[in-house]
Amino acid sequence: MWWLDLNTDAKEWLRENLRAEELPLDVAQAIAEAGGPHPDDPSKVLNEKDWDFIETQSEFVD
Repeated sequence: MWWLDLNTDAKEWLRENLRAEELPLDVAQAIAEAGGPHPDDPSKVLNEKDWDFIETQSEFVD
């Protein structure tokens, strides 16, 4: 999963802004560079399944 390759700053932003309606360009770009989704619209980068993972499965020891 792309989460493992995502940089720590982007992971922290996602955890602190859980289920944000829109992602900053640098976070969306970091997700794409890590192999994650990269639609043209930053508000549609992550789906419910992605957010569920970030909320329940991601660990803070990255």
